[in-house]
Amino acid sequence: MKDFQIAYIPIGVPTFHLESAGKQFDDSVSLLKSLCDNVAVPGEMLLSVDKLKDFLGTIDPDLIVLQNITFANAAYASEVLHAFTQVPIILWTLREPVIDGGRLRLNSLTGAYSAANAIKAFRKEKFEYIFGAPTEEKVEKKLNATIRAAKLKHDMKDLKVCAIGHTPQGFGFGRALDLEMLEKFGVRLESIEARELIDKAKAFSDEECAQFLEDANRRCVGLDKTPEKNAKDFARLYKAYKEYVTDNNIGAIASRCWPDFFTSFGTPVCAVLAMLNDLGVAASCEADTYGALSMYLGMQLTGSPTFFGDPVSMDEEENTISFWHCGTAACSLAREDTGAVIGEHCNRHIGPTLEFGCKAAPSATIFRIGRTPEGDFRFFIATGEILDKPRQFLGTSLVIRTVANAEKIIYDTVEAGWEPHYVVIYGDVADELEILAHMLDMEVYRY
Repeated sequence: MKDFQIAYIPIGVPTFHLESAGKQFDDSVSLLKSLCDNVAVPGEMLLSVDKLKDFLGTIDPDLIVLQNITFANAAYASEVLHAFTQVPIILWTLREPVIDGGRLRLNSLTGAYSAANAIKAFRKEKFEYIFGAPTEEKVEKKLNATIRAAKLKHDMKDLKVCAIGHTPQGFGFGRALDLEMLEKFGVRLESIEARELIDKAKAFSDEECAQFLEDANRRCVGLDKTPEKNAKDFARLYKAYKEYVTDNNIGAIASRCWPDFFTSFGTPVCAVLAMLNDLGVAASCEADTYGALSMYLGMQLTGSPTFFGDPVSMDEEENTISFWHCGTAACSLAREDTGAVIGEHCNRHIGPTLEFGCKAAPSATIFRIGRTPEGDFRFFIATGEILDKPRQFLGTSLVIRTVANAEKIIYDTVEAGWEPHYVVIYGDVADELEILAHMLDMEVYRY
């Protein structure tokens, strides 16, 4: 896959104050190069359509930063749109550098209206917009979020997701079609049966799996208290999953869990998924493919594991929502005072699973790629802080105080038919996810 590239396209006409425009040009280039390693920049301001066309012929961008360095009519934006029909755009208006009753230096804002009118005539998806000078903090923040979202969209073309087994009965909300994943997200989806990995795991000897048992012991606490057969079978399953994702370049998995791994193997897959999450492979349970993809996006934006679980409790006075699942959270998310404790499944009473409350964080994002009743994709995004709370229930859990009203979030999501699985991302990446939704032409519900 080609390297990610952004293109800075400063358009204008030579009849405005070029000294002021030149200063904005230099500052804009400096800012963009501080935010991205690969920025295509013209040697000069593009003050004619001919110069613009010449520059467009030299670039292959994944994001276009279209800036009115001065006023430019719609012919300029039309050339850009004609050359790059699918590339995301952020339209950048420069603030007038001086208002002194004298000459209008740039007239960038009027040019933005002309460009925006052309963009909307060409495209149905949203474009990003920012107003301000390159020295302003809000401009840097919006450009950075847009670049990160475009980079994520670019990287998704190299992502392979694997659905391991089918969703359990009544959990069809997580089921995905390979062609739909490719069309809507640019992601490749492959599927295998859970029994294939179970059979593979059964064939391993204790000696072959010893290093996986050792690795798990380094990551968690109390694995030695798990019955010996279950511990060894966990190591077999860990080896089978780890080798499969490595050999097949898998970036995210959605694994079936119950009842097969209890009935056909005798040991749950929960702790295996926790290990993979710790290793940077997004791993959801109950074969929730869109949950796995949601986890992957959060992991790519933050460089750390995400939490996958159900909303199970709300406290109106605290303005909190508790998220929980049976025990698949990455070991590195555990509270320091307990570590990643090993236990047994709360319903089946077979281990190993993970049993801990998650560590606190000052900022976090709740996220889900969902579907409307009509089948259209939509993004749920909410922000908050993860509180310093012990384990809430058997399994792994965290409590997040939301910025928006928690009760409203619960009522709205239930009444709008959202799915019961969510991802909690360590860090505020709400802007990046909303921009990505715009680039994918998907609806956003943000709180």
